[in-house]
Amino acid sequence: MTSFKYAAKKPTGQTVEGLIQADDRGQAVAELRRQNLVVLRLDAAAASAAPRAPRFAFFSRSPRVTNEELVLFTRQLSTMVGAGLALLESIDVLGEQAETPGLRTVCAQIGADLRSGSDLSSAMERCPRAFSPLYVSMVRAGEASGQMDVILARLADYLESSQALKREIKAAMTYPVISLVLVISITAFLMLGVVPTFRQVFEGLGTELPALTQFTLDTSEWLKNNWYVVVGGAFGAFAGFTLFKQTPRGALFFDHVALRAPVFGPIARKVALARFSRTFATLIRSGVPIMGTLDIVADTAGNRVIANTVAAAKESVRNGQLLSDPLAQSSVFPPMVTRMIAIGERTGSLEQLLEKIAEFYDAQVKAAIKSLTSLIEPLLITFMGVIVGGVVLSVFLPILDVVGKLSGPS
Repeated sequence: MTSFKYAAKKPTGQTVEGLIQADDRGQAVAELRRQNLVVLRLDAAAASAAPRAPRFAFFSRSPRVTNEELVLFTRQLSTMVGAGLALLESIDVLGEQAETPGLRTVCAQIGADLRSGSDLSSAMERCPRAFSPLYVSMVRAGEASGQMDVILARLADYLESSQALKREIKAAMTYPVISLVLVISITAFLMLGVVPTFRQVFEGLGTELPALTQFTLDTSEWLKNNWYVVVGGAFGAFAGFTLFKQTPRGALFFDHVALRAPVFGPIARKVALARFSRTFATLIRSGVPIMGTLDIVADTAGNRVIANTVAAAKESVRNGQLLSDPLAQSSVFPPMVTRMIAIGERTGSLEQLLEKIAEFYDAQVKAAIKSLTSLIEPLLITFMGVIVGGVVLSVFLPILDVVGKLSGPS
């Protein structure tokens, strides 16, 4: 079969562009007419000789685009295509008005590929640091269905929802992280800068020091003489943690721990389920085939435990089973999720129910984060009070003891 690049007009007067597979030109025209499209241009798509994108985007030299830029780019491209502007012209306009070199370079690369006969999804696939597999798959579905503007609008909605959830989590965790850093910094300052100055004073008193004071002085002395051990140990532990997490076994272990950890585990599970449901719903609604959808959902789940469960479910679906059956047998997906998926499969409204699940877990995550933030604040204040108060008390106990002896009866 041959790939043909077409430009056609819908019954509403809207101009669409895309790629269609057919044995010959006549069959391609007949298929487009069957879709109620008036063919404006039909050309054989040239085979692209561009190299495949590397498996790991980190090693790619393709330019990077921020999430905020990608959302705006997608929304504007959807508006232009929906208004009847040609795809190539839309890309050129977005490249001219881009504010960052990365987006300008991406638009230039896509424009060059489109001029050489490539379709939009293939051009975007050659920029893996800018466009994820999910993004490319949805664009490819838009090309196949001739509803590029609708698919891009849904994609922009998906990206905005994902960004909103990330901002909620980041904003909620900023205060605890800053507070913890301040607690560690203040403690280090007291133990290394303040407490050692009192050692000579206490030794000159000639009295037995309280146990708390002696412990504080000994700890301060050890930290002062072995600070490099503490710093090196911290860096070594962090490096070891990072390297182990990058291995398949380590990544799976930490993802298991993330789902089962107290307090944070339920939040991590809800975030993963919200991402799974929203990605699944967006792809199904956009017309991506179910097997391709499951591949993308597994890759973008953000948790290898869920990814492995989805991959196993894919094999069951390939063998003719319903998706809800293998998901229900796993301990990862709650009964509410699997039953709603089962209802969606029976009634043909899977994408609507998946969107409801995503909205439910989004609300659950926001409520859980808000509660966690309100709980962490007093705990950090208490922790800071105990540490700082303990150091101060250990310093003043010998002084108070001496003052008490001096003011006592002679």
